[in-house]
Amino acid sequence: MKLKDTAVRQAKPGDKPYKLTDGTGLYLLINSAGKYWRYDYRFDGKRKTVSYGVYPVVTLAAARELHIDTKRQINSGIDPMATRRDERATDQNTFQHAAEQWRKHWRTGKTEKHDKDVWRRLEVDVLPTLGAIPLSEITAAHVRDCVKAIEKRGAIDIAKRQLQKCNQIMRFAVVHDLVERNPVADVQPSDILPARKKRNYSRVDAKDLPQLLRDIDAYIGNEHTRQALWLMALTFVRTSELIGAQWSEFDPDAARWVIPAERMKMRTPHIVPLSNQALAVLEKLQAISYGREFVFPADTGKPTHMSNNTILYALYRMGYRGRMTGHGFRGVASTILHEHGWPHEHIELQLAHQERNEISAAYNHALYLEPRAKMMQWWADHISSME
Repeated sequence: MKLKDTAVRQAKPGDKPYKLTDGTGLYLLINSAGKYWRYDYRFDGKRKTVSYGVYPVVTLAAARELHIDTKRQINSGIDPMATRRDERATDQNTFQHAAEQWRKHWRTGKTEKHDKDVWRRLEVDVLPTLGAIPLSEITAAHVRDCVKAIEKRGAIDIAKRQLQKCNQIMRFAVVHDLVERNPVADVQPSDILPARKKRNYSRVDAKDLPQLLRDIDAYIGNEHTRQALWLMALTFVRTSELIGAQWSEFDPDAARWVIPAERMKMRTPHIVPLSNQALAVLEKLQAISYGREFVFPADTGKPTHMSNNTILYALYRMGYRGRMTGHGFRGVASTILHEHGWPHEHIELQLAHQERNEISAAYNHALYLEPRAKMMQWWADHISSME
């Protein structure tokens, strides 16, 4: 007697496992763990059981179709369990398998922690979605949907990295003959993910500035780097403006540093009034780099300036990773100057924030020079008192 959908749906586990039969050998095994479609058969004199899956994932109708296919194989002299083993062997060529092989290759030279962190992220974000899919069936749409699901959590940076990892894994699979092509080879993060919102640069709170200044003073490293940190704290220019400074830009007698237009973000000249403390830093720098084109020459000996990351890595070594950047000095200075009542327009001009049109570009950089000089000296005195 054939089963009814209602009977299958309403069946409840009892004290012991029991079966509901469908009349052709197909039965539903019911126990406390769930409902399982089964078929017992004999092949070459041996009793075997084939499983069709779990209800309700596999419906009654679906189980019957699978059961018919199994009986056809038996009638044709084919053992369905052997067929299943062959299919599982083929299924080893999945994204999961490729990822595991890629990891063995990629992890060489990596720290144990980095290896575990990268693999853990794949286990959380990618493998649950893509792991079981055969490599030959992976499409760009599969990867896209996986990456978009990560992005929906607000984790855009992680989504970008996981797209890159998927590309690396598929590229590895192609090179090692696991699959013929990489469907995400030409997919860029910008094709899938929105541009990341601009974030404010990390910076310490005003209350933490005294300790940062003490750490700079005690910095053990390249003297050019230590003095660069001091000059940045005193002038709060952009990192690129600082490291590219040339001796020809400074006028110690007038206590000014004139940064030419081609080195400025706004493409107009910028005057930085120099405090007594800033001039003292320049005197120290003259002893180690005067006569060279750049105030902060590269350590490599090449005729260029120090790299963009020199300031950042120095802050890292002092323990400020994720807490402070070179750009952060601008934010701290702006906050403190505003809190102490210095005019907003003076601060903005000193930060070189104000937009300039062609008419005003010729003189805006020189606006409020006298009050700005007083402001910069007050700032230098203020942070000097913190040491």
